Amino acid sequence: MTAGIVPGLDAMDGVDSIAHIVQVALTPVFLLSGIGTLLNVFNTRLSRVSDHRAYVTTLLRGEADPDQQVWLRAHLVRLRRRTVVLDSSVVLGAIGGASTCGAAFVLFLGSMRDTAIANWLYVLFGLALGCTACALVAFLADSVLAWHGLRREGSLPHPK
Repeated sequence: MTAGIVPGLDAMDGVDSIAHIVQVALTPVFLLSGIGTLLNVFNTRLSRVSDHRAYVTTLLRGEADPDQQVWLRAHLVRLRRRTVVLDSSVVLGAIGGASTCGAAFVLFLGSMRDTAIANWLYVLFGLALGCTACALVAFLADSVLAWHGLRREGSLPHPK
């Protein structure tokens, strides 16, 4: 039997095709949800580091003795490094999220079966995965900086 002889078979092929497109398009949506959660973690951590930087700067402007100033400046240098690494995490995560959105959009355009669209899909989804992986590596670098600083210099002074 062929598709033209069995009634309704063409309609089922269309539904299956649309269902497949929706299933494939959901993959980037789940990735985007994960990236959004990571960005929330990165921004929360960045906020805490920024609060510590402001507090250490305030302590340096106060009447700290010379030994304490050396210790506070060492903490400030570590906090600046962590800020740069966390900024990188946020930027890479945002690029990964934007690329994921682009990949989802291209998936819908890909239903037209254009090879140029398929190439864009590979580029955008690959960029999303690459940037997300790099964001996680940068976040790991912040964690290593924090752990190293705790072992070497002790904990940061806490705001009162």
